[in-house]
Amino acid sequence: MVLGCLAKQPIGLPCLTTQSGVIERVTTFKLLGITLSSDLSWEAHINAICAKVAPQLYYLKQLRCAGLPSGDLLYFYLTVISPVVF
Repeated sequence: MVLGCLAKQPIGLPCLTTQSGVIERVTTFKLLGITLSSDLSWEAHINAICAKVAPQLYYLKQLRCAGLPSGDLLYFYLTVISPVVF
């Protein structure tokens, strides 16, 4: 990934090569749990987190609509959802 002002230039940068082959150039990648993009915006990271959390929040909403007490909802969140997100 090329970061900074070089990433925005329309001129193609030369490919990087090593003894094992050509290094693929990407626009986003994940490093230490954070999704980084070449334009250094948070959009890719936020989208990745939302995609990861949405299914678990759906189940939490269904349980709330079914009338589960708030203590049980908290227990469900701490045991099922929280380990997946973090």
